[in-house]
Amino acid sequence: MKLHACNYYKHETVTLKPIHSAKNTKPRTIKSCGLKQDLQGQSVAVIGLGKSGRAAARLALARGASVLAIDQNQNLGHLELKRLVGSIPLQKDSLFEKYNDGLSLRTILGDFDGELLKDVDVVVVSPGVSVESYGLACLLQSGKRVMSELDFAAQVIPRSIKILAVTGTNGKSTVVTFVGQMLNHLGIEAFVGGNLGNPLSEAAFHCIALPSSKPKFQASIVEVSSYQMEIPNKYFCPTVSVVLNLTPDHLERHKTMKNYALTKCHLFSHMVNTKLGLLPFGNQHLNEAIKGHRFNLAWIGAFPGVKIDTEAKTASFEVPAVGVVSQLQLHNMKVMGRHNYHNAAVAALSVLGLDIGVDVEALNSTIEILRTPPHRMQIVHRDIQGVTWVDDSKATNLEATCTGLMDLKGHKSDAVYVNVNAICVSQLKDIYNLVYERVLIWKTLVNNGLSIPCFAVANMKDAVNHARRMATNGDAIVLSPGCASFDEFRNFEHRGMVFQELAFSA
Repeated sequence: MKLHACNYYKHETVTLKPIHSAKNTKPRTIKSCGLKQDLQGQSVAVIGLGKSGRAAARLALARGASVLAIDQNQNLGHLELKRLVGSIPLQKDSLFEKYNDGLSLRTILGDFDGELLKDVDVVVVSPGVSVESYGLACLLQSGKRVMSELDFAAQVIPRSIKILAVTGTNGKSTVVTFVGQMLNHLGIEAFVGGNLGNPLSEAAFHCIALPSSKPKFQASIVEVSSYQMEIPNKYFCPTVSVVLNLTPDHLERHKTMKNYALTKCHLFSHMVNTKLGLLPFGNQHLNEAIKGHRFNLAWIGAFPGVKIDTEAKTASFEVPAVGVVSQLQLHNMKVMGRHNYHNAAVAALSVLGLDIGVDVEALNSTIEILRTPPHRMQIVHRDIQGVTWVDDSKATNLEATCTGLMDLKGHKSDAVYVNVNAICVSQLKDIYNLVYERVLIWKTLVNNGLSIPCFAVANMKDAVNHARRMATNGDAIVLSPGCASFDEFRNFEHRGMVFQELAFSA
C-alpha cells in the first residue's frame, strides 16, 4: 500500500448563535432514540479496532451498514493479545456472530489496499489512530466523509440528552467520575464514558437497540481526549464543555501547543443550545484558540466562573449569564489531595450548567461520597510497619506527577517515581527510577542539583523492594511515574495493579 503524505492541521472557527439565560430557556422535547437502520445500503469503514473501534463497528452494523473493519496491527488475531487487551478479529467475537454472513462484516488485519477506503460511504476513525496514518489526511482533503468515533456515535444520540464534555491535559477522568457519582447519588440516570471506560458508541448502540419514547439517559458525561477531536465534529454538540487545563503533552502527534489548543477547543465549535463553556483562567494558548467562538464563557479560577479556597474548603460560583450565584462546601471531602477540591468544584459547576434540576444544596450532599478513579493518588495499603502505599499510576506526564507531589508537601515520604522532575520532589527522601532510559534520567537529575538520593533500578519489583527496606513508620511509598507505560507495562492500569500487588506482598 502506498500512502501519500498530507498535512491535515486545518482549523476553522465557527461562530455560534447567542444563547438565552437559564430563566428564558424552554424545556426541550424528548425525542425517540429510534433511528434504526438509517445506514441501510451504505458501507462504513472503521479504522482501528481497539475498544472504541469495535464499539463503532457494532453501532454501524446496528444502523444497517455493511462494515469493513481495518487495523494494521495483524497481531490482533493472536490469542495471547486477546487475553491481554481483548481484541480479536470481529468475526470471532461473540458480539458480532449474527453478522458473520460474509456480507455484513469484513475484517482486515495488517496490510490492506488503500483504494478500499475510497469505495466506502463513511470512514470512522478510532481515537488511537492519527489522521496522518492510513491515508486519512488525503481522504479528508478530498472531501470523503471521515468521522471520529465520537461524532459517529453522537449522530444518533437524542438531542434531549444533555451532554457534558470534559477535556484537558490532566484531571479529565476524575472530573467525569465525580459528575457521574454526583448524578447517581441524586438519582439521575447518566451515561459516563467516552475516553474513560465505555465509548460513546456503546450509549448510542443502546439507543438503537432499545428504542423508546424516553431515552435511557438524562445526561451523557463524556471524557474527551485531544485525539478524539483531531477530526472536527459535526454532530457532537455538548450542552456544557470544559477544558480543565493545557500543558505540553502529546506533541509528537499535535506538533505544536497552538495545534494542541485548537484541537481541544473543537469542543466549542457546534454547541447547540449550550449554557456554559469552562476554561482555565490565564492560559494564553486557549485564549487564542477560542477567539471567534460565542458561548457563555466562565473561568476556572476567576469570575465569571468558579474560585476555590482550599484553606476554607469552599468553592464560590458566579456565572450570572446562566443564573448561577452560589457557594459549595467542600469540607466533607474524603478523597486525597487538595487538587481534588478543584476537580469537585468544576464537576459541581458543570452539573449546574446542564440545567437538569439540580441545585447547589443537592450537590453539597454529594461531596462526601466522591471517590477518585483507580490509580489517581489512591491509597491502596497501610502495612504493619505503618507505611502508606499510594498508587498514582495515572500520572502519565510531569504536571500530573507534580500535582500529586504537592499534596504530599510537608509529609515525610519514601517515593517510587518514573521520569520525575527534580524541582517537584525536593520534599521527598528517595526516588527510584525504572524506565528504559533510567540511567540517562538519573544523570540528568543528579547533574541538575538533585539533593536527595536517587537510585536507578532494573524494574518495578526492585524499586518496590528497595523502597520497602528503607521505609519506616509514617513514611509513604508513592508510584507517580510522570510518563507513559509502554516499556514494562501494557498501560497505566496494568502498571498500577502490579504496584498494588507488590504493595500487598510480604
